[in-house]
Amino acid sequence: MDKKRWIILLVLAATSVLMLSSCRIDVSRNPDGSLRAEVAVSEATIQSEIAAALADPLITNVQVDLRQGYAFVSGDRKRVLSEETDTMTFRLTLGVQSGHLTATISDVEVNDTPVNPAYISVWNDRIATRLEAAARRFPNSTLQAVSVSESALHATWRIETARSRGQ
Repeated sequence: MDKKRWIILLVLAATSVLMLSSCRIDVSRNPDGSLRAEVAVSEATIQSEIAAALADPLITNVQVDLRQGYAFVSGDRKRVLSEETDTMTFRLTLGVQSGHLTATISDVEVNDTPVNPAYISVWNDRIATRLEAAARRFPNSTLQAVSVSESALHATWRIETARSRGQ
């Protein structure tokens, strides 16, 4: 199979996967032969991934409100020794470091009280890993940029091809 057909099949397969996963993708070719994929991940997908990343059965009703440059996350946290629930909120800012997604949680509060920093560190790692996996759909790809708008998480990937590797 020639390279052009392979690339067309790759793009069609990726487009199909993304359409089924609440993501949108635009693919273009860079001058060096690599591909540039711009992926938009929906607020619903982000909400689902953040809820899974928190991985705490005491945290329920996770809601994500995308804002320009960050996501505002809220949820309910059941107390361990009672039936009471507390309101938890935090700000999630995303970035790129060494081709991978980073997540930075700040302004974390449970009923207006700051949260243990140990939890925040674990949540940062889990959220970054899950959101990167939700946006990454290509082998040989490197994350170049990420941004958050009021409608989606936008990620730009560089995908190496045989041509861009000089093969």
